[in-house]
Amino acid sequence: MNGIKEIDSCSLAALLEQDARAVRLIDVRSSGEMAQGMLPSGEPLPLHLVPVKVDELIHNDRPVVLYCRSGARSAQAAMFLVSRGADPERVLNLRGGIIDWVRQGNQLLAPDSAVMSA
Repeated sequence: MNGIKEIDSCSLAALLEQDARAVRLIDVRSSGEMAQGMLPSGEPLPLHLVPVKVDELIHNDRPVVLYCRSGARSAQAAMFLVSRGADPERVLNLRGGIIDWVRQGNQLLAPDSAVMSA
């Protein structure tokens, strides 16, 4: 998608099964959407707050996988990070978002209320 690297749900699930800390998962959905469930080890960061955390996300020790409901907003966030200097090989969009994640038989976790209030 527009030169942004993508990872599919099956590949991400396999990667996380091998090493849960292999990538940093960033959930760019709204708080209301996150309340419906999140990927294991997903970090909440609504799309409108990505510019505030751009330096932290760009200077990260692990590749970043961004996700949303369908993959559109997370692709926007990925393009933004790359436009701000992130290594395009280390910023990935979850193709199909959590819709595809669930379709492929993967589970969503209930969000931690302490994390959601942050």
